[in-house]
Amino acid sequence: MESLRFSRRGAGPSLVLIHGLGSSRAAWDPVVPQLAERFDVIAPDLPGFGESEALGPGDEPHPGRLAAAVADLLDELHIDRPHLVGNSVGGWVSLELAALRPVSSVTLLSPAGLWPRGVPLYSLASLRITRWASLHAAGLLSRLVAHRVGRILVLGQTHGRPTHVTPDQARASIEAIRTARGFDAALAATVHRHYSAAAPSVHRSPSRSGRGICCCFPASPATWNSCPPARAPRRYPAAATSPCSTAPPPW
Repeated sequence: MESLRFSRRGAGPSLVLIHGLGSSRAAWDPVVPQLAERFDVIAPDLPGFGESEALGPGDEPHPGRLAAAVADLLDELHIDRPHLVGNSVGGWVSLELAALRPVSSVTLLSPAGLWPRGVPLYSLASLRITRWASLHAAGLLSRLVAHRVGRILVLGQTHGRPTHVTPDQARASIEAIRTARGFDAALAATVHRHYSAAAPSVHRSPSRSGRGICCCFPASPATWNSCPPARAPRRYPAAATSPCSTAPPPW
């Protein structure tokens, strides 16, 4: 597999943004300019998403394997102990990555993988419906998101504030999941799994940029109790499956 495609902007401590299932690095575009004022921001496309090639035949794209691909990219860029931010499955990948190598902090935005067993039925069904609709009704969805109510209907389950998303951003989200070559394999690789890696290797800093692990949820779900030892999980009203398109993470 070729190296992951990525975007890089800014200067300062390294900050790696990891997108969710069916998304791409473009999901972070609305917040990258603000983050780049303080950080060296690296946003990769995970294998099989965006512009990155999918893994080879027989190479199952479970979150641990996706984390290994990101780790290889960080090695190529000579990045040591970055800050990680992951959304949805990207949060799960961030935890797996933090178990593979030392990091400065991990921020999880509505992370997947913290359920006690496999993927909850509701999440599995909604992801499959979203994928089907993007493949078979992309034109209709693109017309709907031109309107405020349409963006609520189409993006309400995946975006914390769908009305804050522009029509063009909404269409980009639909296109990302439609063209995600690795979507089906990555979803299948999570169905009967949950996060169970070793404790993340987080090296706290005395500065404000070293904050351990922060779990951010839209409400107070049962998965809070599964969050790795960290700062107390916090409620973040803008959080949903993809808060990155609506508001900056709460740092």
